[in-house]
Amino acid sequence: MRDLLLAIDHGTQSVRALLFDLQGMLVAKTQVPIEAYFSRQPGWAEQNPEYFWSSLCAACQGVWTQADRERVAGVALTAQRATVINVDGAGRPLRPAILWLDQRRTLGQHPVGGLWGMAFQLAGQSETIAYIQAEAECNWIRTHEPDIWAQTHKYLLLSGYLTFKLTGHFVDSVGCQVGYLPFDYKTQRWAASWDWKWRVAPIDPACLPELIAPAQPLGTVSAAAAAATGIPAGLPLIAAAADKACEVLGAGAFDPQIGCLSYGTTATITTTSSRYLEALPLIPPFPAAQPGAYNLEVQIYRGFWMVSWFKQEFGQREVQEAEASGVAPERLLDKLVAGVPPGCDGLMLQPYWSPGIRVPGPEARGAVIGFTDIHTRAHLYRAILEGLAYGLREGMERLEKRTGTPIRELRVAGGGSQSDAAMQLTADIFGLPAIRPHLYETSGLGAAIDAAVGLQLYPDFAAATAAMTRSGRRFDPDPRTRRLYDQLYRRIYLRLYDRLRPLYEELQQLSGR
Repeated sequence: MRDLLLAIDHGTQSVRALLFDLQGMLVAKTQVPIEAYFSRQPGWAEQNPEYFWSSLCAACQGVWTQADRERVAGVALTAQRATVINVDGAGRPLRPAILWLDQRRTLGQHPVGGLWGMAFQLAGQSETIAYIQAEAECNWIRTHEPDIWAQTHKYLLLSGYLTFKLTGHFVDSVGCQVGYLPFDYKTQRWAASWDWKWRVAPIDPACLPELIAPAQPLGTVSAAAAAATGIPAGLPLIAAAADKACEVLGAGAFDPQIGCLSYGTTATITTTSSRYLEALPLIPPFPAAQPGAYNLEVQIYRGFWMVSWFKQEFGQREVQEAEASGVAPERLLDKLVAGVPPGCDGLMLQPYWSPGIRVPGPEARGAVIGFTDIHTRAHLYRAILEGLAYGLREGMERLEKRTGTPIRELRVAGGGSQSDAAMQLTADIFGLPAIRPHLYETSGLGAAIDAAVGLQLYPDFAAATAAMTRSGRRFDPDPRTRRLYDQLYRRIYLRLYDRLRPLYEELQQLSGR
């Protein structure tokens, strides 16, 4: 009986091989931690693509010690977004992968001219286009490593590279196309030849993979991949989507009135829509894990990185205790949060530590204001959680204004969702119910749902999602705390960045960073 689905979730911090049954229950799991990146220059983030592949193989081999591989009906892959790899005709990497965390920029690119340039000037979007040009990894490689660019047979996202390693074909899912690529997010295919995106990211169309819609077959597992991973040769690999898109689907947030919060390395709020709508001008909605649907997303770049920073700098006691007792550090850090009142006795954090679409300029900074002699590390930790929630609430309001659809409920995924304190303050700050999905591995579950539909184990996404997702614990807002947070959000938080930006700009000029 083939009644299990293998989902491979290749994240930033680890690779997980996950076996799900058709009720969305996790049957077996192997997690292989990975070194996210190495830096050859300050701000660079690179990794050996073969290391990504060998880690995937190790995760898959480990899962077969827990379950019978002959029960597996098919495979789906989800991966971190916007990590790019140049390969030759045999699929061999030509240089290290450039990760989404990479901070290098290619300044001085020729501005987009002609009618497109005039249109961007009239719309006041020339600065945004210049930012995209500077951020596009292909422009850096073409400018600084022209020999590598000339040898490039295919320019792939990590998902496309791993799909090649699994199947031997240069194909990728439409749902994985998130990055600085000439991709038409509205039609969900490579952009037309006249589109401005080819001028911003000039890539030979022959260097891009064939795109396949989610829930459609990408190919079958090759004999070489079977030997390396233990996955039975010939099993179908079904197109899924990028990790965030799969997370939204696995959390059951396919209704536009449900907002999916991801408390991960990048903190996001996402809704799913059947319409193409841009949350910010020229910033498109990303492909959803369902064909033809869109994920409108607002992100705080390196959002829950701040929690990792706190654990490293101030939380060693809790980390060591957690390792000794076999629990997540967030469970012990919750005790710190519980000892601090909502609003942190006047301490507030504004979370834009790094440049991004929301704050694209080099002046991007974070801030913590309101320090007094009563504040402790516990106050700082709670202020981090509150600041992220404030930032995502601002994103939610932007999405509601753009779509005209109010969000009634939150599904919360990612590492931060394991903290009861983070869940409760999220409900209080948003003034909405915050619900944990029934299991933590929502990205993998979303990929498994794609596989279930693609293998016709369910007739459609509605049936598969109804059967394989459900709510876990629910956190309702406390009315009194909600009122306090609402005042802090409207009277303080929303005014912070604009008030501090002139000082950030001067700091950047004086320090050069």
